[in-house]
Amino acid sequence: MKTLLIVVDMQNDFVTGALGSKDAEAILPAVNRRIEEADRVVYTLDTHGADYLSTQEGQKLPVAHCIKGTWGHALADGLQIRENAPQIEKPAFGSAALGEYVRELFDRREIDAVELIGLCTDICVISNAMLLKAVCPELPVSVRADCCAGVSPLSHQNALEAMKVCQIGIL
Repeated sequence: MKTLLIVVDMQNDFVTGALGSKDAEAILPAVNRRIEEADRVVYTLDTHGADYLSTQEGQKLPVAHCIKGTWGHALADGLQIRENAPQIEKPAFGSAALGEYVRELFDRREIDAVELIGLCTDICVISNAMLLKAVCPELPVSVRADCCAGVSPLSHQNALEAMKVCQIGIL
């Protein structure tokens, strides 16, 4: 099986920075192992501008984070980074650019499944998993639970249950 591993928003601000958590730090070794095992990898980067606090998201979550060009925006310190693996910046929870990238690979039969890992299970992981099911309904989509962390353990578990009902495999 030709599986694309999608590493969602494993950035400094989500691991040890402005919105970091012990749960996010705890998954880093498992995420690195999974990256080492994968045949093909793509990274997403939550990306905001200096005007973040005046955006709709910034009004609802008034914590400046993942500002382009800052340490917080970069892939996390200690994260396994594959040379030549694409890094897709995304200005919202779900990424239309990621959907297009995956659809092109699937249409060209370069992949036959995707697996998502990363942060946060209950925000960007679920958003992108659902987006990929909409863009490629026949593409098997799965999420590796032990390589994800949510805003809280309860919201992580709730997101996994929601994805399961939507025919997203939970590994």
